[in-house]
Amino acid sequence: MSQQSCAKPEPSGMKQQVLDSKTKGRIDLLRRFPALGPVLKHRWFQFALIFPNLVLFALFLVAGIYGTPVGNRNIIIVFVWIVWWFLLIALMVPFASRIWCAMCPFPFIGEWAQRGALVSAKVGKAVGRWSGLSRVIGKNRYFGFNIRWPKALSNIWMQNIGFLGLCTFSALFLTRPIISTWVLGSLVVLATVLHVIFRQRAFCNYVCPVSGFLSLYSMTSKLEVRSRDSDVCLKCKTKSCLAGSETGWGCPWSMYPSKMDRNNYCGVCTECITTCPHDNMTINLRPFGSDTKMKGYDEAWKAFIMLTLVATYSVLYLGPWGFLRDWANAPESNEWGGFGVYVSFMWTTALLFVPGVFALAAWAGGKWAKSETVSFKKQFLAFAYTLVPFGLLIWIAFSTVLVFTNWSYIANVVSDPFGWGWDLFGTGSVEWRPFMSEYVVFLQMVLVAVGLYFALKSGWKAALGLHEQPKVALRAFLPTGFLLSALAILFIVLYAG
Repeated sequence: MSQQSCAKPEPSGMKQQVLDSKTKGRIDLLRRFPALGPVLKHRWFQFALIFPNLVLFALFLVAGIYGTPVGNRNIIIVFVWIVWWFLLIALMVPFASRIWCAMCPFPFIGEWAQRGALVSAKVGKAVGRWSGLSRVIGKNRYFGFNIRWPKALSNIWMQNIGFLGLCTFSALFLTRPIISTWVLGSLVVLATVLHVIFRQRAFCNYVCPVSGFLSLYSMTSKLEVRSRDSDVCLKCKTKSCLAGSETGWGCPWSMYPSKMDRNNYCGVCTECITTCPHDNMTINLRPFGSDTKMKGYDEAWKAFIMLTLVATYSVLYLGPWGFLRDWANAPESNEWGGFGVYVSFMWTTALLFVPGVFALAAWAGGKWAKSETVSFKKQFLAFAYTLVPFGLLIWIAFSTVLVFTNWSYIANVVSDPFGWGWDLFGTGSVEWRPFMSEYVVFLQMVLVAVGLYFALKSGWKAALGLHEQPKVALRAFLPTGFLLSALAILFIVLYAG
């Protein structure tokens, strides 16, 4: 029996309600700007996004190997860890979701090997037919073993631990170009190997350390890829967005695009827009922070880890405590005892202390509300989401001061990327001087306040959704609200000096 015949008829009023909830506050960009659709559907679109990044990425790796070992004079340090990070966290994620995933060079070689094509879509003849290491899945022919990713690992715990592990040694690759080269090069190798072994973008979904926080913070983004009408998808017989077609590949992220209601695992690759035979997939502009549901503890712990890291980095790199920087950079300072304290404190705080405090606040709110119909897990995950907009704005506040402080280094390496004494654009000898240093603290305070506003707003909305009665919802959310306010005050005090 077909999926369509099994579906219960939906009252027209309910259907309209669903459509209204999907389109409320949304602007369909492909209808507003009709010329955009053909560009996104062109097979060259993805390659045109990735190619410039490949060229820059190769330049960075070469600079890391052959350029100066002085970090602030080498383009791989300045552009990757200051410029790219700022553009990613302050612009791309809030305004374009996971658009970086559509242009990321890490999976490029592996996906090229897996697809056997840079641009075109390879079409197979029969489902399940093997030819060496080639297999047809849906309509598309893939190369490699095409093994399904283990179900037990189908979460972001590996990304959580991997990202925390990398950030533990951040003082090394933030100052030593050769270490950055090894880290970034290793990610390319790992991505390539996993693409050959596992089906589609398993590396991006479950392993890539960058993908984990992109998944989390993309929930706030003003951009989303969604279906226009779920009924059209329900009646569709080809399911080209999943199976692929002559015009494009099935979703590389193994998502069913028509059922997507969150940004977390959509790489904005636009394959579903290309393959949909009904022109039913689109890109919407939407209100900030539209996705508010966390699906599991792995996502909540990513929020706790990111909050811990931004607090740690704010203390290390913006604070006056030089001995802490020595602890974090033990290979250079030889402070191995301090390094052990630093690592133990950071991991314990990220994995136990911060989650424990938030769990205590959620539990206290539940007890105060005296609501027996809402489980602890549901309330915990609902309130943990408040750290998504809050954490993102804190990261933007931290990253902004890095750019303002180090803008002269950016000007230097544009003219002298390898630190060899070049002056290609006349900016190689710009002297170091922070930009608007007397005002940046006020910008940071505003960003923290905006983050707190969205955190409290989303938390209150979640509390009302859980408890319905305003008085009960207020009691449930007050402990978490006070905790968020206290965190905001601590960050403001830290940034204000």
